[in-house]
Amino acid sequence: MTRTYRRLALAALLLALVVVSLGAYVRLSDAGLGCPDWPGCYGQLVGVPDEAHEIHAAEQHFGQPVEAPKAWKEMIHRYAAGLLGLAILALALLAWRQRERRSPWLEVLLLAVVAGQALLGMLTVTRLLKPVIVTSHLLGGMSTLALLAVLVLRDLASPRRLSALPGGLRLLAVLALGAVLMQIALGGWVSSNYAAAICADFPTCQGSWWPEMDTHHAFTLDRELGTTASGALLSGAALTAIHWVHRLGAALVLLLAGGFALRLLARPETRLYGQCVLAALVLQIGLGIANVLLQLPLALAVAHNTGAALLLGATLAASYRVFQRNEARQPFQAAGFPRRMQALR
Repeated sequence: MTRTYRRLALAALLLALVVVSLGAYVRLSDAGLGCPDWPGCYGQLVGVPDEAHEIHAAEQHFGQPVEAPKAWKEMIHRYAAGLLGLAILALALLAWRQRERRSPWLEVLLLAVVAGQALLGMLTVTRLLKPVIVTSHLLGGMSTLALLAVLVLRDLASPRRLSALPGGLRLLAVLALGAVLMQIALGGWVSSNYAAAICADFPTCQGSWWPEMDTHHAFTLDRELGTTASGALLSGAALTAIHWVHRLGAALVLLLAGGFALRLLARPETRLYGQCVLAALVLQIGLGIANVLLQLPLALAVAHNTGAALLLGATLAASYRVFQRNEARQPFQAAGFPRRMQALR
């Protein structure tokens, strides 16, 4: 691919990480409904109402007070997401122009994911932060980040011969990556239900290793924020279940991703990948514990979301290396062909 494509893909990957972090900041600072409409804010595509007559007109039309700080947080996130969408559109167009040399379907898939993200962003506002939509929006952002990482890894793949890796390492890579993705989904469910502060102690929760929990209402997807499917107030036991299952998921990630990192560290050709996975894992576990003990300070909560993205990227890069085609194996020697002719083939 062209140098322009590579630079644009790398820039889009970094911008996706920024957008994921901004999305977490907007959600955790309670600014998700800073703008009551979409894609503009109080009817404005650029900026938010700041003049007295604009604020008065907006409050009359939308029936709620204008909170400019929250509105600006939401709009900055939207502007960054829009810029990312344009970058991905440019990647898809560049890839389509070179479709005779390489398939552009990964870029097209990425463009479809971004279109879905825009729809989820609208529904997040219009459905008043419904947990399943907010969590899906988070997963869409992480999926965008992961697909961009695959694009960058594909173009940075080394052409040199690679040593053979055992099949067990591939299985562990799949399990570790699956556990990280599951944990991100659980973390999104915790955040979208505002269940992060329900357990203020660690490693226990409310002084117990197995606190009172209501898993049925906790993981009912089709419900509004703060209520059960029938409209009743969501109980503390349900919020506890959401939080505690996320902690159990963290233990599983520590086991699988940690084991994967240790196996990578044992091989010279994958040691760097192992170091990256292990560093991201330790950082993420540490941030999770700090958020509990310090009662969810905003900076640490946002960093925890960014850490999840970094752990996903590190695990994905290591898995990509593990599954890279091994070109070190000797090709099958076709009968009747001299060795010199086989080399030419």
